[in-house]
Amino acid sequence: MASKIASRQTARPGYRCGECGWSTIKWVGRCGECQAWGTVTEVGAAGGARTFAARSVTTAALPIGDVDAEAACASTSGVGELDRVLGGGLVAGAVVLVAGEPGIGKSTLLLDVAARSAATGRRVLYVTGEESAAQVRLRAERIGALEPLLLLAAETDLGQLLAHIEAADPALLVVDSVQTIASDRVDGSAGNVSQVREVAGAVIQAAKKRGMATLLVGHVTKDGSIAGPRVLEHLVDVVVQFEGERHSRLRLVRAVKNRYGPTDEVGCFEMDERGITGLADPTGLFLSARDRPVPGTALTVALEGRRPLVCEVQALLNPTRAPSPRRTTSGLDSARAAMILAVLDRHVGLRVADADCYTSTVGGVRLSEPAADLAIALAMASSSLDIAPALPTIAVGEVGLAGEVRRVSGLPQRLREAARLGFLRAIVPAGALEPDEVPRGLRVLEVSDVAAAVAAAQS
Repeated sequence: MASKIASRQTARPGYRCGECGWSTIKWVGRCGECQAWGTVTEVGAAGGARTFAARSVTTAALPIGDVDAEAACASTSGVGELDRVLGGGLVAGAVVLVAGEPGIGKSTLLLDVAARSAATGRRVLYVTGEESAAQVRLRAERIGALEPLLLLAAETDLGQLLAHIEAADPALLVVDSVQTIASDRVDGSAGNVSQVREVAGAVIQAAKKRGMATLLVGHVTKDGSIAGPRVLEHLVDVVVQFEGERHSRLRLVRAVKNRYGPTDEVGCFEMDERGITGLADPTGLFLSARDRPVPGTALTVALEGRRPLVCEVQALLNPTRAPSPRRTTSGLDSARAAMILAVLDRHVGLRVADADCYTSTVGGVRLSEPAADLAIALAMASSSLDIAPALPTIAVGEVGLAGEVRRVSGLPQRLREAARLGFLRAIVPAGALEPDEVPRGLRVLEVSDVAAAVAAAQS
């Protein structure tokens, strides 16, 4: 009797979540770990642990000092800003997942990378599953990406994709996108959890076997996360996020995961009708073109990864008789903007409670770090007083609820960027700098509270 019960238990099927890998002995509609709906599927019998016989070793283990490190060296992709994000370029056999919203420029960027790689003499295979070959050909002609060694194929079948890889033997493979490729050996339509896992696994295996650098395009969901199973992000070597607003020329590329380099680098690109272009110095996109300061403006230096960017914050405070004044933000955190308004009312004495407040950044950049608080406060105070800053001034600091100005990280790096661009004055938190950290030619005003910062900006 006991043996029958044990055999029933070992034959019981198991279920696993396709997003996070959580397992259970019975089916549930919602994952108990990541709380995702409809991702728990049957994976077969959940038996006990299996024992395998030892096999012969094909490649002997080496002392770590004898391992050839040249195999992990990166070669340039031809796009300097993308190389910055990847940690130097593309590594042979590495698989890079590029994710972003539809129409943001992923295909344009990867087509440019493919053409630049082909121009160096490497064979490149570009497989499109979303567009026809003729559509990709027209885009390549528009951005100047017609190269003899750039091979193009329109396929949605995994078997045909692997056959193209066998026939072309490319040094670089681009798949646009992984959610449009399907295998006839797996049930379900293209893009579901099982299909994406199968397709990604087959492509990754081919990339590692051939030493072929691979770029996979991935879709994102409505909340901005990468579509498909979470295991896809664990399988690939690099995960790159493509960010930007459709109405803005600015595009940011940042690495979310990188086995070959840092994850705190950001690449800046400009999108126009001719394609996408890397920006080695994108500061000009975030500043208004005018000869003199005007009321309601302030400048700050934001850190995108390890790159300092001088950005402009604008504010407009307009008296209103409405019982509930409007609070509108663009490119800024609305909660922090409302907090800074309350600090100005309480600790600086500005009557802003009965005024509509509109705050925005220039150029489509988004400022979410607390280091921009002081610039937002100075822009609001300048608009409320209708007094322009005396000189172009950089303001960096976090504003507290008690009206104090707090220290922020990377302040010397921010000030060096301001001095490089020719700014002569900066307002920073008191005691945040050592004497040798002040750049030559930059006058630094240290303040301890917002009221002192407002007075310093007008002097």
